[in-house]
Amino acid sequence: MQEDKHKINSKITVPNVRLVGDNVDVGIYSTRDALKIADEQGLDLVEISPKADPPVCKVMDYKKFLYEQKKRDKALKSKATKVIIKEIRFGPQTDDHDYEFKKKHAEKFLKEGAKLKAFVFFKGRSIIFKEQGQILLLRLAQDLEELGKVEQMPRLEGKRMTMFIAPKK
Repeated sequence: MQEDKHKINSKITVPNVRLVGDNVDVGIYSTRDALKIADEQGLDLVEISPKADPPVCKVMDYKKFLYEQKKRDKALKSKATKVIIKEIRFGPQTDDHDYEFKKKHAEKFLKEGAKLKAFVFFKGRSIIFKEQGQILLLRLAQDLEELGKVEQMPRLEGKRMTMFIAPKK
């Protein structure tokens, strides 16, 4: 699988290459001469940029190069942070006790560093209470002011009104 990424040694079929690498005089060589130079050093000739004219090849240990690249990719992947989005659902007529209960969960999610997606779901004809739903979400945003900032104000999309809150650093 990895072999197809770069052409190495005898797989390089162009007549001339630009040669780079350690202990090498940088310049344009015939592919046969470049292979001979790589062979004398006990290394591989690896095509780095095939689109160049002539293609650029480097004299190096290919297995070591792949290992270093794999290590770099793994380090980058571990540094990438995954954004977790937690959802909290309200009804337009949510009473105070339920609201407080869900607010506690929202606080916990924001403290853990997750983004919060709060939404009011309107069933059937309850869409006539869309102002109440908006008031509910804005109240939640105000109550969570110390823990997070509103990323997207309440917005009605079909039968649900959604608001995003991102945790403060």
